[in-house]
Amino acid sequence: MSNNKLLITFKSDLQKYSLEQLRFNSEEGVWSIGQMYDHLILVADEYLNNMETCATLNEEQSLEKTQFGEQLFRNGGFPPIKIRLPDELNSPPNNSDSKEDLICRMDHVIQRLSQWESKVDYVNPNNKVEHGGFGWLNAREWYDLVSMHFRHHLRQKDELESYIL
Repeated sequence: MSNNKLLITFKSDLQKYSLEQLRFNSEEGVWSIGQMYDHLILVADEYLNNMETCATLNEEQSLEKTQFGEQLFRNGGFPPIKIRLPDELNSPPNNSDSKEDLICRMDHVIQRLSQWESKVDYVNPNNKVEHGGFGWLNAREWYDLVSMHFRHHLRQKDELESYIL
């Protein structure tokens, strides 16, 4: 599934949730569907910002990905496990956005991806920005990481939907 098609599917799925369902937390420490969307959108914007930074860099970077980063891209996605960030990086996502806010924010991410789809491969692949866990990534890798991250959360989405639908 293409980057845009995957994100458009996530956006379309927002239509089926009521506001109460979007904000429902099944238990302490488990995100709501709205929080999962907030997380996905924030991370996508961060990745796309880094991709855009790669496009503006004037100096090439010879450093490479970490071993985990290499494995991630070789496999084309995250391993099928829950990943918990350290507490200082793991503050709970926003749980107050309306369905309309989330749809608008998803539209913005989809628009940014669309704008770069035909341009990303023309960015110098040696212009890189560092990811804290994956090492030095170029524009194409940041771009691809957006859909990898959304795909990684498909299982979580199914699990959260099982609590509300």
